[in-house]
Amino acid sequence: MRRWIGLLLRLVVGGIWIWAGLLKIGDPASSVTAVRAYQLLPYDLAETVGHLLPVLELTVGIVLVLGLITRVSGGVSALLQIAFIIGISSVWARGISINCGCFGDGGADPNAISHYPWEIARDVALLLASAYLAWRPRTALSVDGVLFPERPVAVDDLERV
Repeated sequence: MRRWIGLLLRLVVGGIWIWAGLLKIGDPASSVTAVRAYQLLPYDLAETVGHLLPVLELTVGIVLVLGLITRVSGGVSALLQIAFIIGISSVWARGISINCGCFGDGGADPNAISHYPWEIARDVALLLASAYLAWRPRTALSVDGVLFPERPVAVDDLERV
């Protein structure tokens, strides 16, 4: 059952990363604007992050959906979620009202502050799912399972322990 739960989490988290990346990759200027709106990074670094983030999101999403290097991709996904939670919490605490830019269209939004609790809750749920995949990377229907099959435990191996 644990492997099927892992598959579900892989597909949900990976699918969200793919969706977010696809919405941004075609409009890098919008992605850069979204990163700059947080006012956390120097101008040039925000531009670099804005250009690289959609590519990273797509990559993490694809490898999660495939179940390839699941522990690593789950860990990267969790780290990204932590960064997003910190970013949204930061603008909320500073009273900055911006669209999170999570799915494109970042920048000023006068109604955004009311959305921050939902966005943080969503990212916490995705963080927990990602952490689970990093902790328990063996899932059903994964490329990892084909490339790195589990070795059956022999009785002799158990006696040595």
